[in-house]
Amino acid sequence: METNVFIITPPFTQLNTPYPASAYIKGFLNTLNVPTVQADLGIEVILEIFSKQGLTNLFFHAKTNCQSCTPNSQRILALQDEYIKTIDSVISFLQGKNPTLALPICQGDYLPEASRFDQLEEMDWAFGTMGTQDKAKHLATLYLEDISDYIVECVDENFGFSRYAERLGRSANSFDELYDALHQETTYIDNLLISILKSKIETIQPTLFLISVPFPGNLYAAFRCAQWVKKNHPTIKIAMGGGFPNTELRSLTDTRVFDFFDFITLDDGELPLQLLIDNLNSKTSGEFKRTFLLENGEVIYKNNTTKSDYKQAEVGTPDYSDLLLDKYISVIEIVNPMHRMWSDGRWNKLTMAHGCYWGKCTFCDISLDYIKLYEPVAANILCDRMEQLTAQTGQNGFHFVDEAAPPALMKALALEILRRKMDVSWWTNIRFEKSFTKELCQLLKASGCIAVSGGLEVASDRLLELIDKGVTVEQVAKVTRNFTEAGVMVHAYLMYGYPTQTVQETVDSLEMVRQLFEVGVLQSGFWHQFAMTAHSPIGLNPEKYGVIKETEEIGSFANNDINFIDSTGIDHNQFSFGLKKSLYNFMHGICFDYPLQDWFDFKIPSTTIPEDYIFNALTEDADWSIKPNLKVVWIGGEPQVANFSKTKKGNSWEMTELTFHDKKEMVSIQMNRDEGDWFVETLKKISISNSKRYTLQELKSDFELNFENFELFWFSKPVVTLKSYGLLIV
Repeated sequence: METNVFIITPPFTQLNTPYPASAYIKGFLNTLNVPTVQADLGIEVILEIFSKQGLTNLFFHAKTNCQSCTPNSQRILALQDEYIKTIDSVISFLQGKNPTLALPICQGDYLPEASRFDQLEEMDWAFGTMGTQDKAKHLATLYLEDISDYIVECVDENFGFSRYAERLGRSANSFDELYDALHQETTYIDNLLISILKSKIETIQPTLFLISVPFPGNLYAAFRCAQWVKKNHPTIKIAMGGGFPNTELRSLTDTRVFDFFDFITLDDGELPLQLLIDNLNSKTSGEFKRTFLLENGEVIYKNNTTKSDYKQAEVGTPDYSDLLLDKYISVIEIVNPMHRMWSDGRWNKLTMAHGCYWGKCTFCDISLDYIKLYEPVAANILCDRMEQLTAQTGQNGFHFVDEAAPPALMKALALEILRRKMDVSWWTNIRFEKSFTKELCQLLKASGCIAVSGGLEVASDRLLELIDKGVTVEQVAKVTRNFTEAGVMVHAYLMYGYPTQTVQETVDSLEMVRQLFEVGVLQSGFWHQFAMTAHSPIGLNPEKYGVIKETEEIGSFANNDINFIDSTGIDHNQFSFGLKKSLYNFMHGICFDYPLQDWFDFKIPSTTIPEDYIFNALTEDADWSIKPNLKVVWIGGEPQVANFSKTKKGNSWEMTELTFHDKKEMVSIQMNRDEGDWFVETLKKISISNSKRYTLQELKSDFELNFENFELFWFSKPVVTLKSYGLLIV
């Protein structure tokens, strides 16, 4: 019998958009003509709970558990009729199907309110720039979070919108705790999950059941699903792949895991999965790629094929069919511009390049294939995939989920998007490197780039060098300025507690961040405390970075996060609240004049950073140099041309006026007739609609066949004016 595949993402990841792993795998299996059905059980469980019937059942079930609960849960229980009455309308609103509900929500007497609404008085000022729809989304999100708090206290302590029983999956060196939990009676949420899974398994009748586990918060539900299928449909083979096993299960030895799963694959899933299918179809005899399985009662890692992994151009276009694309829920959890993009709106997810083109950062898992093996996808293939996904999903927003998108490929992608006249919006993760010039940022913006996120990490040049980030704080400031001035939102990942980081460096890093927000080149940020992982350069060579591993023991289950002792002996935890509180205020454009000491309830040293450090770094003379190998591209429209004569002191000469219209305004420039004629023809040659790209040197050579001093012409006022209207050197 030929293999029939069912692939799921278990609860929970995101409410607003499907995690893309299953769509990637389905797209690949399409190229092999393998019948495949996919499901995001996370959104399906959420929709089951947060419905009129779902809440009715939930409150009935929870009544017996709510006798000694907190006053907040007692209030929610007392208001159960209001929650049951409003839930379907609120979910419909958050799905974008009921926009008129925004007005009654914002009027303040529609939604029942519990403790999550207590923060509203403090946040009223934050809604000044938010429209009615956005404010209503945030209020509706608080309403859902109130119900979530009730579920956690009275129904299932492991519940969470974007994670489920995450504690059982995080740093689980031993399988014992998770194994014990899986042999306890199923919870209310477990039973909802299993009822949905049962219906799908009976309908699809797969021969191979794939479970993608991206995060620790998906692990428990993945095992619950596998457990039920093993018990009730023992002939179905079950495999796990995804981000969690890729990072955490590389040294797996616990045989009990294979009471639940038949196979666990690591890294790129295409070839391992094809070989699994071939084995099940008896087309290969025991050939595997990066696959754990049980043989003779022992966990075996098999990587015995001579076949190479598929190239990125060969894996097919992600396929989102089967997923409930019109039923995802857009929420606004916190007023943070980048986090809002994660949770609000539906994005088609794609990858520009496999792995990271930099691959040096010492805190990153650069020893693993998914980062180490860099392979870009050609811009024309990316645009083909974008067009196919837009046609399939009806959505033209794209999130490129790269480790760090390569600037050269971003440029090629932008040029191809503009050449094809595609109407798209997109955002991605980058390194703040000097390749992102003012002109390149303008090109990216014109192609639909709306936001970038990148690692500033510790805003200290000494530590950035130790991290091997390949950037300086001054360089980051200039790049973020270029993106901001082009109209692209910038989010910075910030880090504290890096090995050997001193208290002074933490304070100075905060001052750098304060200045970046004050001058307006950062719009969003988030502080993370450093965590040491087993597959990073620091985890592999801790002594080199001044840290000591607390334990050398390798567990039989998950191994990634490593407890360590920093040689400085500093308690970096103490900075957490102050760093995050200050950043929250900076993001809203306030409190820049507060002394840094005000953010902490313990004594800190004064900063050593001059108060105008970032301002001075951004104050520089214009670059008048000619870079001959750069490409010149015109992304504006065709000009209206008018020739006229100009007379002064009895002398007459021919002039040309070129008038350009962009989406907002009109601009006119004048130049002498001969140069004007050359320039009009040149604009046609360098137009974005043409496939051929011309270098600045080629333009210079062509110009100087008829005229003198190209530099004088190129930096004349008329040409410089057009550089703000679509004449770009990239």
